Amino acid sequence: MKAMWKGKVIAESEDTVLVEGNHYFPASALNRDYITFSNHHTSCPWKGQASYYSLLVDGELNTDAVWYYPDPKPEASMVRDRVAFWKGVTVSP
Repeated sequence: MKAMWKGKVIAESEDTVLVEGNHYFPASALNRDYITFSNHHTSCPWKGQASYYSLLVDGELNTDAVWYYPDPKPEASMVRDRVAFWKGVTVSP
């Protein structure tokens, strides 16, 4: 699977986990050249508290486009050390 935004590969891996329609990539597959800080957090009743990264590609910012669960609840252990995407990031084979 490949995650792309603005023509750049944000992450690529054959090892994704599909949860609620979202492909979770290994955190190690993330291209850190395009990652920037975000202090945004949300809460999921069964996965726990999500943290976010923003993307910065060719001077364009995509705020909070990457999320992850730094300490997921036990029933969501499959997303530990993984990231997922939204906000215009295209995920395809």
